[in-house]
Amino acid sequence: MRPYLFVLTVLLATPLFGQTTFYVATNGVDASPGGTLAAPWATITFALDQVPDQSTILVRPGVYNGRIRIRGNFPIGVTVRSELPYQAQLRAAQTVVTIFNDAADIQGISIEGFDIAHSGPGASALVVQIQDGFATDTRRITLRNNILHDSYNNDILKINNGASQIRVVGNMFYNQSGSDEHIDINSVDEVVVEDNVFFNHFAASGRSNPNDTSSFVVVKDSNGQDDEYLGARNVILRRNVMLNWEGSLGSGFILFGEDGNAFFEAFNCVAENNLLIGNSSNIQRSPMGVKGARDIVFRHNTVVGNLPANAFATRINQEANNPQIEAIRFVHNVFSDPTGTMLDFSDTDPTNLAAARPSTLTRNAYFNAATPFPFDPTDALNISNDSSRIEANPLLASQSAITTPHWLPAQGQFNGGALSIRQAFVALATTYGKPSATSAISDAAIAGLDVPSTDILGTPRPPQSADLGCFELSDVLFANGFETF
Repeated sequence: MRPYLFVLTVLLATPLFGQTTFYVATNGVDASPGGTLAAPWATITFALDQVPDQSTILVRPGVYNGRIRIRGNFPIGVTVRSELPYQAQLRAAQTVVTIFNDAADIQGISIEGFDIAHSGPGASALVVQIQDGFATDTRRITLRNNILHDSYNNDILKINNGASQIRVVGNMFYNQSGSDEHIDINSVDEVVVEDNVFFNHFAASGRSNPNDTSSFVVVKDSNGQDDEYLGARNVILRRNVMLNWEGSLGSGFILFGEDGNAFFEAFNCVAENNLLIGNSSNIQRSPMGVKGARDIVFRHNTVVGNLPANAFATRINQEANNPQIEAIRFVHNVFSDPTGTMLDFSDTDPTNLAAARPSTLTRNAYFNAATPFPFDPTDALNISNDSSRIEANPLLASQSAITTPHWLPAQGQFNGGALSIRQAFVALATTYGKPSATSAISDAAIAGLDVPSTDILGTPRPPQSADLGCFELSDVLFANGFETF
């Protein structure tokens, strides 16, 4: 080799002093120095073991097979990002991405822009798992702008065993497997799930639908005192869109508590500004459920559509050894069935509720077309219990012809034409969550009472004159200019 070519090759392959952007590629080699565009590494795990704090690891397009172990302790933070959104595909016949380490703490890592799924039938459980290790902590992890889909065994994402400060932001979830969830949030603290799109469409992935899947998101504690937390706490589910139910008769979109344990499986949690769309013929139990939990607030959510469900709004019940349920509040929500087929509003046995800390309905809006509202004297929560209610058509768009925005990799876009998850999210939120300007829910919230600071698009709400439901009408001015991922 000529001397100057040798020098040029070394310069290209050796990380520069102060380098903050590193590369991984399917043709890379896990060897030091490397990590440059000319000499990329082969795996994300190796890259994380090499890079300094405040680095960005760009993963070039291609299919990456096998388990990826996310690890490292970064006080400020490191980002691992698909160089081109959704063009780096992570696949395995086992858990595809694991974020826990028995040897050391994991902190300060963001995973962004990937297409993550099982490789096919026969895979072992879970697509992504985030948890504490044995005597180690997992903290400050963010999943952002990823397509997480098609588990062939168990949940798509499990966050469990003491993990905390986890953010799940702006992702798309579809097609879990069996009696499991899109996200299982289990015995954790400080988890935020926001700005995501959830749905199922098994046929779009070439799969049959056995109609046996569980909730899209469950918050619970399955293992009791086996980790540092007894009960999941401080979980926020906000600004999500959920649609196209293809699951079991006994589950629904959101559930707090599930396993029938003799303690509160979830507490101090909030579900706000979510859009829950009934556009499927599959029957669900109820869109929002509570089992053995306390201090849960459902506020400014919009439940809309011909929602075949045993209870149009909620089921609140003790399961097995659960304590009585305490202080579940529904405030400023919209419950709208434009087809007039709301046959039951809630399933809430009064004996399952703690009388000293009651569950309540306050200033919600209700619509059942020309059909009278259902009333069941055996239920603790009926529409008539809401003394400040609004009974009126919220004037929302029809939900009869919704297109699920599943990813079409060959076309480089989502079904329906969106080029990003954010575009698909905004289209769903503005089409199906935005009321007419003359709607009775406009400016109808009780001033200062359980009004979140933003709405479904993240735009500030006026605390003294907020709209009911997930959407603030002023958002039409901001939708096109909102930050995209």
